[in-house]
Amino acid sequence: MRFGLLGPLTVHDGAGGARPLSSAKGQALLAALLLRANRVVPVDVLKEALWGGHAPASANASLYNHVTRLRRTLGADGDGRLSSVAPGYLLRVGPGELDSTEFTAAVRRAREAYARADWTAVLGEAATASALWRGRPLDGLPAEVSDALDAQPFVQQLEEERLQLLEWRYEAELRLGRHDGLAPELCRLATEHPLREEFHRQLMLVLRRSGRQAEALAVFQALRRRLVDELGVEPGAAVQEALQEVLREDDAPQEAPRGIPEQADGDAAEDGVGSAAVGTPAEAETRAETPADLKPARRPAQLPPPPDPFLGRDEQVAALHEALAPRAGRAATAVLSGMAGVGKSALAVHVAHGLREQYPDGQLFLNLHGANPGVAPMSALQALEVLLRDLGVPAGRVPDEVHAASALLRSTLAGARTLLVLDDAAGAAQVRPLLPAGPGCAVLVTSRSPLAALDGAVHLPLARLAERDSVDLISRVSGHGRVPAGSPAARRLAELCGQLPLALRVVAARLAARRALTVEALVELLDGQDGRLDHLEYDDLSVRRSLAVAYDALVASERPADRDAALALRRMGALDLPEYETELAARLMDAGTRRTCAALDRLVDVALLEEVAFGRYAPHDLVRDFARELAAQHEDAAEREAAARRGLEWFAARAAQSVRVLLPPSPFQALRLAGEPKEAAAPFADAEQAFRWGDRELAVMSGLVARHVGTEYGREAAVTLVRMLAPYLQRRGRTQELANLSDLARAGARESGDAGAEVVAMSDLASAYYMSGRYEKALVLIDDAIARWRLLGDDEWLQRVLSNRGLLLYVLGRAEESAAAQEEALAYAHRLGDDHAVAICLSHLGNLYELTDARKAIEYHRRSLETGVRLDSARLQQTARCNIGCAYLTLGEPEAAVGQFEEALRSLEDSTDWHTVSESRLGLIRALRTLARAERAAQECETLLDLAELRGDAYTAGKARYEYGHVLRTLGRAAESDEQWRLSLAALDGTDADVLPELRTLV
Repeated sequence: MRFGLLGPLTVHDGAGGARPLSSAKGQALLAALLLRANRVVPVDVLKEALWGGHAPASANASLYNHVTRLRRTLGADGDGRLSSVAPGYLLRVGPGELDSTEFTAAVRRAREAYARADWTAVLGEAATASALWRGRPLDGLPAEVSDALDAQPFVQQLEEERLQLLEWRYEAELRLGRHDGLAPELCRLATEHPLREEFHRQLMLVLRRSGRQAEALAVFQALRRRLVDELGVEPGAAVQEALQEVLREDDAPQEAPRGIPEQADGDAAEDGVGSAAVGTPAEAETRAETPADLKPARRPAQLPPPPDPFLGRDEQVAALHEALAPRAGRAATAVLSGMAGVGKSALAVHVAHGLREQYPDGQLFLNLHGANPGVAPMSALQALEVLLRDLGVPAGRVPDEVHAASALLRSTLAGARTLLVLDDAAGAAQVRPLLPAGPGCAVLVTSRSPLAALDGAVHLPLARLAERDSVDLISRVSGHGRVPAGSPAARRLAELCGQLPLALRVVAARLAARRALTVEALVELLDGQDGRLDHLEYDDLSVRRSLAVAYDALVASERPADRDAALALRRMGALDLPEYETELAARLMDAGTRRTCAALDRLVDVALLEEVAFGRYAPHDLVRDFARELAAQHEDAAEREAAARRGLEWFAARAAQSVRVLLPPSPFQALRLAGEPKEAAAPFADAEQAFRWGDRELAVMSGLVARHVGTEYGREAAVTLVRMLAPYLQRRGRTQELANLSDLARAGARESGDAGAEVVAMSDLASAYYMSGRYEKALVLIDDAIARWRLLGDDEWLQRVLSNRGLLLYVLGRAEESAAAQEEALAYAHRLGDDHAVAICLSHLGNLYELTDARKAIEYHRRSLETGVRLDSARLQQTARCNIGCAYLTLGEPEAAVGQFEEALRSLEDSTDWHTVSESRLGLIRALRTLARAERAAQECETLLDLAELRGDAYTAGKARYEYGHVLRTLGRAAESDEQWRLSLAALDGTDADVLPELRTLV
């Protein structure tokens, strides 16, 4: 077996096949064990790795589950390889199985070869080690996991060993006289490590020995300036010795710089490299009079200094190098797009510096002012005049018409190898005339707009920086020691900056300027969302001003779509959500779909929104802040309140559509939908689509209800939203959210004087209590609801709560009272002609008969099943099969029970109704235990625990752990069994679970 830490975490079996590590927590667990391979890793260390400082109460049991899965991933020898050894776990790794160990061994051998000047051996060991290196160690693990693992010293040690290895390798190449082709690699390394003298020394020697004396001297001067300015020291002796070689006049071969023609005349070189002369096809195509003396008279080198530091963006750098490599046929073009401050220009300049050797005829840099505050975008003709002037064309020879000037630019660049960086483009129409036509040149464009209409270009959208790179940027720019390594406050600061490079540089500059300002204090300033943008301004850097350029242009535009885009952004600021669907945006704007789509497209074009999926749009965190400011400044209170109300009503309408696919057509469905918003939303195709929508939007809807249920303008819509959302919450098993939202809705309905809505919310709250095992509290609410429904004269709701009362009394062991409530509920169901309600009552009565006559109970459940088949109600059928399985268990027929539970679960697939899923799987576990099928029972326990923890359902998890304890005891794993029972007691304490007395004796 092979384990990989040098890059993304990997596991391969003996045959070379990859073993999947899909779970993030599974990866964290394996990484923690591999970092201390062949040593015992304490449980506390593993919990810290998986959950940081926020381990749940069930962490020990969950850790055990993750260890069990990891053993399965490791295959047949998993138990022997990963063992439980007090006070934790030990992972055994054999010789040659861990890449980091092999890498370190190769580095050691290379060091020994270097010490004895065996340069061939150095190269061999360097190649061996380099073949193992797949990227930054533990790449892909979240930063918080890496920090919790205390992996930074490990990563830093390996990265330092790799750099040392590269130094030895290049030294060996130089000693063996093999310097050809080393310059690009050393140039990149010297740029990435600006203070590492050895790479600069080696680059100087390579350039000098390649006949590039001036460039070698420039490398020394840049290094010396940096060392003196930043550290106050001169370059070391080795670099000074290399400088003497650079300055020495000898007979070293002076190779012409690559790509520069040696001809002194104006004709193009035979290989096509050089400027177009009179009579070339390129000139004829322009139909412009271009004398021979208009060819470039200079080699422009206009690139701004490379950004220092430049961090991250490895994938984008590689993609741009590939896209902009010289090619046959046509000029290479790439477009970098993204929001204000995302680092487009910095990346473009960084990449351009790395491409200079490939474009030796010059590098042009032009700011097109597409989004500069207070500056109008440069016209295409103005840009052409500047470019032609910089290429040596006299001003009087530049045509005053765009097409002619564009043709002259193409002629001037024909045959040359020149790089153009066009920064901050306003649009494709501005850029198109500036593009060279023939091969040899490359153009790198940056723009807030994606410039999708620019044909033949490689388009690369730029997103926020990775968290690790964001923290490193703050640390590097703010100065040595200002940001402690691994600081949680620094990660929070990066998060509050939205990991936007402009914002990161602002906070870093503030830290550098004010030595008394701490990271923690700055986090506190930014943590209050209102006014965050006030703290993201320093000197000439301002996030707000950068965003305002795009918004102000939309407001000032005469195009209706632009003004609509500005309106949409303000209305989004009034509602303030992380994402918006097109239909929701249309409601906020009070506009049609076509008009809304045009407005959203414009916001995407100017990088104030990102289309994260078809029809779904998300503003960056700082754009959300900006939009809130706009709403507060430019929308009056009535408009903001109306926008919030329309947003709540849209979510309520969407939730009403979920009711239609989650509840079967029945009187109760109509009862639940009473009071739904008048303006309908788009329907869901099926229950699964509704569940996915609810899962995605639940946090947003919960926040909206909490924010607006206490207001005059939003109270009614918020209460309605909770009413429509309750079926989703019940069937998904989101008991805590159901309880919280129902409690808010009950208070809101009481405040508005809506007695019916208040009792509906009370009934839903009772449902949440029942599902979480708090039966007595649920019964108090149900009794109150029954009395209120009788007063209100609503027989349909009365029938439902009477049936629920009977169920509660049954689980509380009050059989006679339960029977009376169920008989009354059944009578109401018959009177109302509600067959669905009749089937539910029959099911509840069957549960009662199970206490005295399980065979008769099965008859009742089969009648309920038949009704479910007739009404085509999957939930009735599944509930009936679950209940029949429980009755068979009571009869002592576990084999028959297994068949019923499996049939229920086969159709459920854990997505239709969580309560039925959990009860069916618990019943299956009990039946398997009775049949002594402990291994299968253990697997079912793990599955149920995963599903319960996913939903935050502590009650079901507690019941599952009770069963799991018994299963583990059967398997002879007594210590783990005791732990499961202890966790079960902790989860069920305070509930009315019937296993609590036994648990207290077991623990």
